[in-house]
Amino acid sequence: MLPVSNHDEAARQEFAKSLKQFVQQGLLPGLAPVFTQRAARAFEAEHGRAPTDRREIRQVMEPDPYFQHYAALNRIAQELMWNAVIDPVERQLPALIEGARHWSATTRAELRMDPDFVPPRYVTALDIHCMPGGYASEVAPGDVSVAALYDRGAYLYGMGFAGPLNDDMGRSVCNYVQRQLPGFKPRRILDMGCTVGHSTLPYKTLFPDAEVWGIDVGGPCIRYAHARAAALGVEVNFAQMNAEQTDFADGHFDLIVSHILLHETSGKAMPRIVRECHRLLSPGGYAIHADLPPFDLMSPFTQFILDNETWYNNEPFWGAMREIDQVQLAIDAGFPADSVAFATAPMAILESTAAGAAGYTQDATSSVAEREFTAGEFAPGGGWEVLVARKAVQA
Repeated sequence: MLPVSNHDEAARQEFAKSLKQFVQQGLLPGLAPVFTQRAARAFEAEHGRAPTDRREIRQVMEPDPYFQHYAALNRIAQELMWNAVIDPVERQLPALIEGARHWSATTRAELRMDPDFVPPRYVTALDIHCMPGGYASEVAPGDVSVAALYDRGAYLYGMGFAGPLNDDMGRSVCNYVQRQLPGFKPRRILDMGCTVGHSTLPYKTLFPDAEVWGIDVGGPCIRYAHARAAALGVEVNFAQMNAEQTDFADGHFDLIVSHILLHETSGKAMPRIVRECHRLLSPGGYAIHADLPPFDLMSPFTQFILDNETWYNNEPFWGAMREIDQVQLAIDAGFPADSVAFATAPMAILESTAAGAAGYTQDATSSVAEREFTAGEFAPGGGWEVLVARKAVQA
């Protein structure tokens, strides 16, 4: 399902990825000494105290030439990445659409599309993470263009850290489920906000007998996800639905997951999604939402670094989401207080590297999970933060 790049397009994509690596590895580490040795001292000279939160840090960092260079180059690298991918997508769009129809016809898995569906405004009001067209734009019947753009672009954005199939988050949470929930065998699994199904497919691999669904508000994403799964030989169902209010019956799922969904919603949508999880779960079922940690687990400087996504990468809910008490949100939705907690799912790709060809070991898992959180827009530290909640088991 991926578009095929010619020599020049592939070279541009590799350059964009390498530029992002340079920004993350070459420029980002320099922000800390710039802050401590220059910006913080200037703030103290003016205010008689050190900056206390990410907003005051931004106030004193934004005028600094080093930060301006970093922020500008980071935004340029993001736009170059999408521009490098969009040309082969547009050139091959008819073939991609036909390929999606072909592959979808080869599988027994369901594909549900709603011609009257209206995506929520917080998805359509801007191009999230600067991706042209966002998740839901359609330019032709049966369109999959933004999905193909996302599939290739997400790999470059992650600089390869998500693995060749961009599925590290799904595999990481699956590993967490295997270790922390021994004997748990869900009959039905739902992935909310699945985009093109990167993280959805590992659940079918881990639980081959389960009925697995991925839902998203983007029509092109759902079409592409269904075809992509079929092309990879994995039977997963996909539907165009809003995670705030789905068409599934009460108690239909034993496991509900999401991967980087919550920070791309809104302050009004997020509580609705958590309540919908509670409605959809069977008694004793689990909801596991993988994202980045809440701000109270980070230093103010690290908060400032991560909040660059809010300011410069079209992620308006990125920072606000991390200030919400997500544990209380789950309790308010009906989950028992003693069943709700944050945990770390070590990155599967790092676990695999640490363990070597022999596979996973407990020592390797612990060493990755206990790594200190490191600032950076992508893959902070060695694991994904997961909010875990279990629905009460009825007597």
